Amino acid sequence: MVKFLSPFIFFCFFLSLFSAFANAEVGLWKVEKGQKTSYLFGTVHVGDKQMQGLPVKVKTAIKNSDKVMVEVNLEALSQLAIQQRSIPFMLLKGNQTLASQLSPEVYNKLKAYFAAKQIDIALFERYAPWAVMVTMLQLEYQKLGFTDKNGIDKQVIAFANESNIAVDEFETLEYQLEMFSQLSVHSNDMLKETFAQMADLNTYFLDLVAAWRSGDLKKLSHYYNVSFSDDKYGQLAEQLMIIERNNNWIEILKEQLPNTSLFVAVGALHLVEQYGLIAQLKAEGYTITPL
Repeated sequence: MVKFLSPFIFFCFFLSLFSAFANAEVGLWKVEKGQKTSYLFGTVHVGDKQMQGLPVKVKTAIKNSDKVMVEVNLEALSQLAIQQRSIPFMLLKGNQTLASQLSPEVYNKLKAYFAAKQIDIALFERYAPWAVMVTMLQLEYQKLGFTDKNGIDKQVIAFANESNIAVDEFETLEYQLEMFSQLSVHSNDMLKETFAQMADLNTYFLDLVAAWRSGDLKKLSHYYNVSFSDDKYGQLAEQLMIIERNNNWIEILKEQLPNTSLFVAVGALHLVEQYGLIAQLKAEGYTITPL
């Protein structure tokens, strides 16, 4: 059976594709209001071996917090549990096949992509297009030496566990899987955009990493805007993957921040723009200071 990455890997927008900056002064913000101080950390979800080791300021902030909040804590689940909970979302229903979900043009392009890697597309006959998309991105990351094992999120969770700091999650694995299932209404556009993203993989990632490591909100906002197309798929992807999730998270933070010092570690795209966590927290009266 094909092994897939967890779905949230897809939208980390390639920020982690340059390991030389792994331990540079990454973007970390202090969140203050009243007597409690919390922290906001934009993460990347994949990395290579050279990315091992969190910056000192991040470790200090985690130790100074009552609890760490991440998107979803897959480290609390066994691989078997992840697989069992994922498969029902990833498999097509009834007599549907991958070919039946796609146009002949997109399907043939997909077939050629896997054939070039000596992989028979028949392996994916029963899988939803979004699950195949995640596999494609996994292959591209692996080709460059990057996996989720060295991702910043996992390192944050591991350090919190070592430091006996509680780890909580904003959403469940099922929530993320359902999110991708909803995107399947635009499967053709999804895969077309995936091919386009992979073609640009080595074009602008240096600038993206520089923006991430320095907490450059202007650059992050720029790449946010170019990450979502203006077609129906791009609009739905932004709504489901960023806007709705940020709005849900803000409601959780509004409830917990007054009484708990939190270390919030989420993908960097969730920090910027109108619905970003930074703007929404400022609107709630919090002072946000870059560290």
